[in-house]
Amino acid sequence: MAEPETFKIRRLEISDKRKGFIELLGQLTVAGSLTDEEFDGRFEEISSYGDDHVICVIEDEASGKIAATGSVMIEKKFVRSCGKVGHIEDVVVDSGFRGKQLGKTVVEFLMDHCKSMGCYKVILDCSVEKRSFYEKCGLTNKAIQMSNYFA
Repeated sequence: MAEPETFKIRRLEISDKRKGFIELLGQLTVAGSLTDEEFDGRFEEISSYGDDHVICVIEDEASGKIAATGSVMIEKKFVRSCGKVGHIEDVVVDSGFRGKQLGKTVVEFLMDHCKSMGCYKVILDCSVEKRSFYEKCGLTNKAIQMSNYFA
């Protein structure tokens, strides 16, 4: 009989580069190749923002591999009496772990963080194909996304 899968959700750790974190991001978009020094420097920078920028991961404890990730940034505003908005980004589940509700777990973790930080809303951008997934996570289609890529 196969061992039951065990997953642990937690914040990103500096050692997660060795556990496939960058390769996982490559399943979402162009991740590029980072040296250990580049990764460590960006990790320290993001960590310095404390609870205003959180990257969570789900680790498959059996393999030690990062199975899913997502991030949230807290924007501080003047509107809504100096309210806060959570911006969810970079949600991806490894192709080998899909269908196990890990993406939903990541989004719920990030939304819970936003609630605990006093955000009045959480927003994210997604493709039309991902709309139904995010609706199952409790989000609704509110507007359209506009962008201008500089590189």
